[in-house]
Amino acid sequence: MSEKNVTELLIDLSNGNAGAVELLLPAVYGELRRLAASYLRHERVDHTLQPTALVHEAYLKLIDQTRTNWQNRAHFFGVAAGAMRRILIDHARLHKAEKRGADYQKIQLDTNIDKVVELRGELVALDEALKELEKLAPEQARLVELRFFGGLTFEETAEVLGVSLRTAKRHWRLVRAWLYGKLK
Repeated sequence: MSEKNVTELLIDLSNGNAGAVELLLPAVYGELRRLAASYLRHERVDHTLQPTALVHEAYLKLIDQTRTNWQNRAHFFGVAAGAMRRILIDHARLHKAEKRGADYQKIQLDTNIDKVVELRGELVALDEALKELEKLAPEQARLVELRFFGGLTFEETAEVLGVSLRTAKRHWRLVRAWLYGKLK
């Protein structure tokens, strides 16, 4: 299904068309599953959450949002990235709580942020750093969420944030350096 058709379905959903929900899932499922699989590749080896379950949990949260006025496909996948992030973080916190008394591990953040979340507890540390960043620079925190958790390209991220491609890339360099300092 084309990007235009997905956007039209999202607008129909925003306008209260219940039938759009049934048509939307087949249109976005493949991309959501690809994103979920990508996120889970960065998780620990013994992770119990599967891509299909992550997609279904996120999708249920997305269609339950009655106050969201979907703008386009990129906006939808940006919000989906946030939903998947929260699900993964909740799952990581639950796993960490089960270990009782485990210390948080510090992360080494190199120039490729996509390789960051490989050991247990790192996702939680990254989430805490992002919460701090949200207070200081909400747009930059959203940029990390869209790029890292959402897997969006710079072009898609710039579109969702309503900034130029150059600004998105500049903010990415700055926020990556900030995160490196926080997580080191």
